[in-house]
Amino acid sequence: MDLNLRGKVAVITGGSIGIGLAVADALAAEGVDVVMAARQPERLEEEAKRVAGRHGVRTLPVACDVATAEGTKNLIAAVESFGGADILINNAGSGSNETIMEAPDEKWQHYWELHVMAAVRLARGLVPGMKRRGGGVILHNASICATQPLWYEPIYNVTKSALMMFSKTLANEVIKDNIRVNTVNAGLILTPDWIKTAKQLTADKGGDWEGYLQGVADEYAPIRRFGKPEELAAFFVFLCSDRASYSVGSTYYVDGGMLKTV
Repeated sequence: MDLNLRGKVAVITGGSIGIGLAVADALAAEGVDVVMAARQPERLEEEAKRVAGRHGVRTLPVACDVATAEGTKNLIAAVESFGGADILINNAGSGSNETIMEAPDEKWQHYWELHVMAAVRLARGLVPGMKRRGGGVILHNASICATQPLWYEPIYNVTKSALMMFSKTLANEVIKDNIRVNTVNAGLILTPDWIKTAKQLTADKGGDWEGYLQGVADEYAPIRRFGKPEELAAFFVFLCSDRASYSVGSTYYVDGGMLKTV
């Protein structure tokens, strides 16, 4: 199916690993040129080169920390030098792990900058260019935790919920410029972070990290498995395409049935 994406330019934060990298690969497979942003330059450059070689598209690795104003400024400037963007995927983020009673202000502020202000700043910086190009798509990778919180990461829950609301209000503001904004709330996706955590938690208990992850899937997801980053990426690609032309300001759950409400 031709999704009419060939020749467009996408910006993906957190683009060198996990979900962001899977989205970069999936969009590149559709002929999209990709600006990949991440903090670790060596891995980023290696993956950008691989994506370009595999799919025959242009890629631009931009090493920056989007949790800082300077980092988003550098990314916006790089995108402009690349000719502008048609698609923005706000994907950069991580879990938090704390209690409300013990977490200091600094930790709350860091995740606010990473999950919310990065999206705000990139919208301010890239929307004018999208408007000049005739429109675009902005997608926010939030989390099922935005509406169904996990007890051990309250800061993640709160900031992802704020990101979801930002996405909704941004959608209402920029649809007049033919820019569609939506949110994706994923459930259990088998990223390198999940594998790393599972290995750490089982290191002194026999090392059955795969069994640990299966237990998590059995407990939380009726589908009884983790999703693959590629499965989630396919949904992102669809939302970027004209096939989703009437999807505006919505939140979509890709969670294997994990959400407990309707």
